[in-house]
Amino acid sequence: MTARHIIRRQIREARRRLNHAEQQAAALAITERVASTPHLAQATKVALYLANDGELNPHRLIDWYWSQGAEIYLPVLHHFSPGHLMFLRYDPDARLIANRFGIPEPRLDIRLLLPKQELEVIYTPLVAFDATGNRIGMGGGFYDRTLAGWHQGQGPRPVGLAHDCQQLPHIPTDHWDVPLPELLTPARHWRW
Repeated sequence: MTARHIIRRQIREARRRLNHAEQQAAALAITERVASTPHLAQATKVALYLANDGELNPHRLIDWYWSQGAEIYLPVLHHFSPGHLMFLRYDPDARLIANRFGIPEPRLDIRLLLPKQELEVIYTPLVAFDATGNRIGMGGGFYDRTLAGWHQGQGPRPVGLAHDCQQLPHIPTDHWDVPLPELLTPARHWRW
């Protein structure tokens, strides 16, 4: 078993141990951080995700952005380009279906599709991160492929969302990994 697999197993267990009250407090803290950060608070086209497997739940953040008049988009497994994500508009009454990983996503409707270049921020879930912006995801590479090129002005700004218990001193990286320029936890706002 590789170091990355061990990290994934240990950190996923740690975040699953967070109780409902801790998850709710984390969701509130993240929303307050975003609301007090002008470049994030002013975004009008934002990609978020629906929490799975103990991930930091952005449900309050989604509600807050809606209250500000922002459009929310959810990642959907790309139907024609395997290993990639596309983003569909998400509204409170959206019909969701489970993808092949059991994660709810909007039903494919081309009228709801937004090219990723039109998004301002992509909030990314992750398994673990370190103090230099490196991240480990679930292992499919979906976000790394989606975020490739953002630092050359070829896409929206990625911002990681995580619990504080997901931080490690060092993350082993591969050449395809895309480090984050910014990450929010309940206790801290990281920028690199």
